[in-house]
Amino acid sequence: MSIELWTEKYRPRTLDEVVDHEEVISRLKRFVEERNIPHLLFVGPAGVGKTTTILALAQDLYGPGYMNFILELNASDERGINVIREKVKFFARTAPMRSEVPFKILIMDEADSLTAAAQHALRRTMERYTKTCRFCLIGNYSENIIEPIQSRCSVFRFGHLSERDIRERIRYIANCEGVKLLESGLDAILEASRGDLRKAINILQTAAASKGGYVDEDVVFSVLGRVSPKEVRQMLLLSLEGRFLEAREALRRLLLEEGLAGEDILRQIYSQVLRLQIPESWKVRLSEMIGEIDYRLTQGARPEIQLGALLAKLALAGEEMRR
Repeated sequence: MSIELWTEKYRPRTLDEVVDHEEVISRLKRFVEERNIPHLLFVGPAGVGKTTTILALAQDLYGPGYMNFILELNASDERGINVIREKVKFFARTAPMRSEVPFKILIMDEADSLTAAAQHALRRTMERYTKTCRFCLIGNYSENIIEPIQSRCSVFRFGHLSERDIRERIRYIANCEGVKLLESGLDAILEASRGDLRKAINILQTAAASKGGYVDEDVVFSVLGRVSPKEVRQMLLLSLEGRFLEAREALRRLLLEEGLAGEDILRQIYSQVLRLQIPESWKVRLSEMIGEIDYRLTQGARPEIQLGALLAKLALAGEEMRR
């Protein structure tokens, strides 16, 4: 197995290699063919390929030496107006040397964390240096970007990657690295990453390194420090069968001995409830119970007491279901 970060080793290098987002990629390819791009605003959840896509576009546009024509900044590290006055202006005001493309590209990641003053300064810089520099702003939430900037950009919205695409990519990487990835391990990676491919790849690499290239469900949840679905399902079934004391003891073991977070346990209970072979009406009722406990936890209530109360309610619900 490679010790190089797999997120970098398997990062797509060209737009043709980018996973999913067919409509976005098609539009960007037209910009590359025309050797001209507008200012860009990429918005969407983490780990869906926003930064990878602009880097792939840059490579397609400039060729192998593309790093000479781009500047990457992370706005979460440099949120204030000084970075706009100094780094951004210095880079943007000069045309690229020895390039058929007459402009450079400045990539501002997490642009939605810029202060309002910095965003207004950035807007003026975008207007002033548009001949020599194009800006690609990347963020999770477009509503945090001021309207004058949005109106100057071509906006591209990136949705979550499909489970099929993430599954195929993780299988591909595991095969390339010689990792024995069991289906249960892949399912656990997908559940933990929640549509974030970067996170899924990092989990795979960490899990593979911890067990010499063997990855199953238990390995994944162990390296994440999270509760195993099998343990939660067993606790849930004990409660529904009316064996409340045994279920509560299992809960105490998860919380006190394994040191797991109450929120993680509750999330797994909810996931397992949805998998139960019970009428939909009962899934709704049980989900309402879980929602009530979730709210109490967010208000600072003690997890052991609240989750214990949930198990008691589930035991009563199980008794009612058996009538």
